[in-house]
Amino acid sequence: MVLFVALFLAVALLTRGLLLIKSGAAVTFDLSLVAAFLLGAGYDLGAAVLFAAPLALFLTFFPASFFQRSWTRWLSIAGCFAALYLLFFTAVAEWVFWDEFSVRFNFIAVDYLVYTKEVINNIRESYPMPLLFAALFLATALATFGVWRAGWLQGWHGAPPETFRRRAAAGGAWLGAAIVIAVALDASFIPSFANNYNRELAKDGPWSLFAAFRNNELDYDQFYPTLPVDDAFRRLHVELAGDHSEALSAGARDTLRFVRGEGTELHPNVIQITVESLSADFLSIFNRASGLTPNLEAIARRSLVFDQFYATGTRTDRGMEALTLGLPPTPGRSLIKRPRNENLFTLGSLFRSRAYDTAFIYGGFGYFDNMNYFFGHNGYRVIDRASVAKSDVTFANAWGACDEDLYRWTMREADAAYAAGRRFHHFVMTTSNHRPFTYPEGRIDLPPKVSGRAGAVKYTDYAIGQFLREAESKPWFRNTIFVIVADHCASVAGKTALPVENYHIPLIIYSPGGQVPAGHVPHLMSQIDYAPTLLGLLNWSYASRFYGWDVRRASGDRRALIGNYQKLGLYEAGMLSVLMPVKNSAEFTYNAATFALTPRRATFTEETISYYQTACFLYKNGLYREISAEEQARHAKSAAMKVVATTANE
Repeated sequence: MVLFVALFLAVALLTRGLLLIKSGAAVTFDLSLVAAFLLGAGYDLGAAVLFAAPLALFLTFFPASFFQRSWTRWLSIAGCFAALYLLFFTAVAEWVFWDEFSVRFNFIAVDYLVYTKEVINNIRESYPMPLLFAALFLATALATFGVWRAGWLQGWHGAPPETFRRRAAAGGAWLGAAIVIAVALDASFIPSFANNYNRELAKDGPWSLFAAFRNNELDYDQFYPTLPVDDAFRRLHVELAGDHSEALSAGARDTLRFVRGEGTELHPNVIQITVESLSADFLSIFNRASGLTPNLEAIARRSLVFDQFYATGTRTDRGMEALTLGLPPTPGRSLIKRPRNENLFTLGSLFRSRAYDTAFIYGGFGYFDNMNYFFGHNGYRVIDRASVAKSDVTFANAWGACDEDLYRWTMREADAAYAAGRRFHHFVMTTSNHRPFTYPEGRIDLPPKVSGRAGAVKYTDYAIGQFLREAESKPWFRNTIFVIVADHCASVAGKTALPVENYHIPLIIYSPGGQVPAGHVPHLMSQIDYAPTLLGLLNWSYASRFYGWDVRRASGDRRALIGNYQKLGLYEAGMLSVLMPVKNSAEFTYNAATFALTPRRATFTEETISYYQTACFLYKNGLYREISAEEQARHAKSAAMKVVATTANE
């Protein structure tokens, strides 16, 4: 037992040291780094005791004397080899995970254990696996030989026999300690360091994976600051009224209100291209140093561009959640992957109330992240890699078919809807801008894979340009609005817990028929504002449950809601409010030039609470429901009667 714990601690320390070297430029070398290593040693020890519990149980029934036979001695050596191999394998997996996300294992790693096919294929295509496995085998063999040469196993083999009662007492004590550690040890014991890289280094990788699996959903009322529920909704109603909408259930625990369009309603087709990991920095319209997106730059000159558009989260499911539901990023898992996520109020439900065909078109296998279930149970037809013929896939990697294939499927769906005389709204989700960064040869001047993210971004841009050029020949082209938006940024890590700069993404609305005039919208907004802003551009009047608003009509302070799995933020120009477990909150001044966050006196924490607490309340109580076409008509009639009555009184 002591040997296993010692080996575990040694590998954990080595891993932490290597991750420190890898991120040396981002880490702050001060006392917090010393604290990170000291705290990390404590977490390592707790994890070692926990993960040694099965061995303790085994040794309770099989004492050291059992291994005094020659074949059982070889069995103990094999066990030592297996334990070391697992520890080394975990260390390498941590390195790979840190390389992608700059954090220790978290909810993403838990999800990746569920979707093993995509993850294993992604790793195989991204890294030289035969070489890695050979190196792991060699390192494990050398370490096992070192343990043997040191005489540690032989000393254990020759240990004096113990009675079963003593072994049972020792095993029971160890198991009891493991249970206490599993229940009591929590990541909340790690303080909020000024540099989040330092805080991540304080964690233990295997323990973080265990904790993420245990806490994949966080109950808001238990872990976050709260207000009395009615007070939270009152504050929220004041916020939502900022877009001049009319409450349909005043004082209720709901967000139901009527949004009145200005002018004649427009009903063009809408193709929404949601691009994987497209940070604003990749586009030359935001970063002049970038030369990766010439097609998007040309499209942007003819489009309505939103200059301060922010992702609500750090993963694709969070982007989908916000773009379809208009909800803040509640803690834990996205609603895409939670139970009871059927028949919700979505952008698609509003389009269907106007008799639109709605479809979700995805280049990968839509069972990943529960996409097919969510969209299929919220009124969208689903077209993914599993639903098309094999001949429809000309190139694919672990995550899905290349973007050119995806856009060919999209073109076919648009043609079919037009031929059937139906308007359409298609939610298109790409996969090419994702590790292993492979794409068809000969399309751009950067070779696949070896060019890394740069090549994938340039190929993504190329495919969008090709798609729009081909669409120009279609009879539905000029009556179609093309939305180009990202799901999240490519890099989500930063020195702060919520690095605002790593949430900035593009939103471009291209209207070849002129329904939406070209220009720029300078207002701060996030993905929850996308749907109401789009519908506002189309002059729609409708009953809404969206938390977002049409930013062009909103008055007062604009805001963006951003978060990760545990931290929930409300960002206003130069200010950031963050809610954290357990029942903690903080406010900062944000310097957009240096990205620095400086603590400040709390002034709008209760505003932040009202957004997140009420969103969790509505989901938990099944109140964020779809509004049918009949209900929409009834609400529209009621709103019209109010206008008539108000006019008569005047």
